[in-house]
Amino acid sequence: MTDGFTGYTGGGVTRAADEETPQSRRGGSWFDEAAFGLFIHWDHASQQGLEVSWPMVDGVNNPRWRQVVGVDEYRSSAATFDPVEWNAPALARAAREAGMRYAVLTTRHHSGYSMFHTAGSTHSVEHSPYGKDIVREFADAMRAEGLRVGFYYSLSDWTHPDYPAMTDDIKPYAVAKLPKPTPEQWERYITYMRLQLTELLTNYGRIDMLWFDGHWERDLDDWYPDELKTLIHSLQPDILVNDRLPGLGDFETPEQFVPDKPLEARWETCMTMNQNWGYVPDDENYKSVREILQTLVNVVSRRGNLLLNVSPTGSGALPASQQQRLEAFAEWMSVHSESVHGVEPGLEPWQFGGPSTRRGDRIYLHMLAWPLEHLAVRGLPVRRIEKVTLLSTGEDLPFTVPFGVAAMKDADPHGEIRIGTPAAAPDTAVPVIAIDLAPLSAEI
Repeated sequence: MTDGFTGYTGGGVTRAADEETPQSRRGGSWFDEAAFGLFIHWDHASQQGLEVSWPMVDGVNNPRWRQVVGVDEYRSSAATFDPVEWNAPALARAAREAGMRYAVLTTRHHSGYSMFHTAGSTHSVEHSPYGKDIVREFADAMRAEGLRVGFYYSLSDWTHPDYPAMTDDIKPYAVAKLPKPTPEQWERYITYMRLQLTELLTNYGRIDMLWFDGHWERDLDDWYPDELKTLIHSLQPDILVNDRLPGLGDFETPEQFVPDKPLEARWETCMTMNQNWGYVPDDENYKSVREILQTLVNVVSRRGNLLLNVSPTGSGALPASQQQRLEAFAEWMSVHSESVHGVEPGLEPWQFGGPSTRRGDRIYLHMLAWPLEHLAVRGLPVRRIEKVTLLSTGEDLPFTVPFGVAAMKDADPHGEIRIGTPAAAPDTAVPVIAIDLAPLSAEI
């Protein structure tokens, strides 16, 4: 048996090594082992405490935190953008220590403000008081810490005159109400978009991921997806592209939720720490460290990644609540990283009532609730269990096998074990129990 477990089906479908699957359509095997990534939503309007882009159209992106400002008011802070507290190396280090293996920056959101130096527009950080290229600082810092580099790029641009630009008289936002460009305008806009993508995929070294958004405002053919795909892969042959321009997707991107079962393709849940993507100072409705880690292990146990967002302030500093969470993730990862990085899905729900992962002959049980007395795990090769360990302390946990299973005459019987656990839950956000199995011998 190639998986080492006779009769063991944890982790779902077993495939032949040479079988073509959605997960193997392109390169990027790093993505399959990454587990955890950093998303950064940020632009000049963070100085005003505004969600990124949406307040300029009427804030419908998040009705519970609806912010509405005039188009000119939103754009006004571009003239004063000077994030002197932006520290890309420190953020990259914090992300690495938190167990993140890649990072994605909003190089240009729907509002059209470019966080990089571009020949296509003066509505960019190059023409701000800050002046420096934030995308370059980001890419260099992340790469220096060993993180893969990704760029978010919105296909829509609510400031470009040929898109055409958003105006107050067409609010509230509705796709059907948006003004349509003339054919000449659209050709100019597509040329501008290709110029910016060429800049992003040429000027910053190897780019591992391109994260599109904003596609819904035009028909698919309007974006010339085949030509766009040719351009992207001519500049960065090994890049992974998300699914938000249909036909280009190497991975799917459920937003703010976790699918209830593994998806067929590569996938990544993107999620905020609080309620907004951008910096909104009144939004202190943060998910707890425990809740975010529970989301992470649920995602990884279904063969996905979690792309977790942070939102720098207008000065470039990370809000304290977000910094504290990154530090807490680092503490948890210092002991438990092996249970989420480079692993496969573990047991089926009937075997263990929680998320689990597996690396070879070691199974990781992520404890979302602590047992009152003991923990039952089913469908294991009981004679090959060598030890059971609590990762946070290294403590060996006692386990027993019911007599009926232990007495079975099968060479490699499968059945239930009961693990004795300490009465009090360990002092960690998500405890992890590891079960080590002896390899299946050649005689079995």
